[in-house]
Amino acid sequence: MIVTRTALVDDLGRLGILPGAVVMVHASVRSAGPVIGGVNVIVQALLEAVGPTGTLVAYVDFEPFYDDGEADIPVFDKAIAHAARDHGVLHETLRNWPGAIRSDHPDAGVVAIGALAEWLVKDHPFQYGYGEGSPFEKALKAGTQVLMLGAPLDTVTLLHYAEHKAQIPNKRIHRYRRLMPGREGPTWIEFEEFDTGDPVNDALPINCFEMIVTDYLASGQGRGGVVGAATATLLDGPTLVTFGIEWLERFFTDRQGMSELEI
Repeated sequence: MIVTRTALVDDLGRLGILPGAVVMVHASVRSAGPVIGGVNVIVQALLEAVGPTGTLVAYVDFEPFYDDGEADIPVFDKAIAHAARDHGVLHETLRNWPGAIRSDHPDAGVVAIGALAEWLVKDHPFQYGYGEGSPFEKALKAGTQVLMLGAPLDTVTLLHYAEHKAQIPNKRIHRYRRLMPGREGPTWIEFEEFDTGDPVNDALPINCFEMIVTDYLASGQGRGGVVGAATATLLDGPTLVTFGIEWLERFFTDRQGMSELEI
């Protein structure tokens, strides 16, 4: 089946993406099938679906390729730093798209295109960059949808905001540094985050994001469909995050209850 731009736009509309929407996308380009024009046409279809009043957002991160102790470490330059490879080619394509704006945070960084792009990426906090004041929180305030276009359900980056907000014990904290541009030259900046490499608490299942999204869909929320040849899921960001916070807190409440029963 050959996939065209028109077909992609139609599929996205049927899934529930309407003009004016803010959409945070995670995608496996290969899953969409043989798209005429490739990844560029997928981006064009996404932008057409949200329209000139909408905004397309993607998590980019970056590939440092070094340890802090190595000599001659390059300065993080958001204009040229590639999106993390495991996010896929779509995210790197969006980073380079005309009009794309990237936030300043090297690791929690996002790229945005459209009406709210500048507001979304502006003043991205270096400390706890998935939490308050971050593009993730701003996207939630704007009622963002999350589009999983053939992407695994455990890659919903917005759930790191749920980890940040959830009242759960013993969150792992990651402290590190990056060589960043400064007014008087490169400057080492210290960063502190809740650890996003694995679930934020060691007791959580390694696939807890997938479990949260699966339970959210089972509750009747979210929508599924097909975009091109890809299995697609559209999630409502604010209700997903609320669900995720409650899921995480209930996990530890239930765990504590089970421990008390064993005594």
